[in-house]
Amino acid sequence: MKKCDHTSVGMLVWQNDNLLLIERRNPPFGFAPPAGHVDQDSSFEKAALRELEEEVGLEVKSLKMIIEGRKENKCRREDGNWHHFKIYECITDGCIKRSLRETKAVGWYSRERLAELSKRTEKYQSGEINEDDWEKSPGIEPVRYEWFKDLNVI
Repeated sequence: MKKCDHTSVGMLVWQNDNLLLIERRNPPFGFAPPAGHVDQDSSFEKAALRELEEEVGLEVKSLKMIIEGRKENKCRREDGNWHHFKIYECITDGCIKRSLRETKAVGWYSRERLAELSKRTEKYQSGEINEDDWEKSPGIEPVRYEWFKDLNVI
């Protein structure tokens, strides 16, 4: 198992007030903007470019960091229980080509749909939705839900 580097990027891509989200194929399950570990990249910015290309096939034209900080969250890597995040707003080019290995789906989500997915996350966090049902039909990935609240996206 790969050891966690405790660094992560997330990219917000907006189109006509709709946010690009993936449905994660691998744990932690949920809907999230394209994101990932910094790993071998020399900077958070290079990781952002790589992850956006890997997960949704888009090229970054403009990258602007909008928030950063540490959040407790579990990933599937060894010792992966917290991450220092940098979240970027991106302007992109190209056509979406989702990673079949990393995503179940990719789409543009309105603020109304984000609110619906957020309600599902709240139910999951309160124990009203079990792990199996969450994996089958998730809401916003919990750590992304926290970031979305911090950024007034939801």
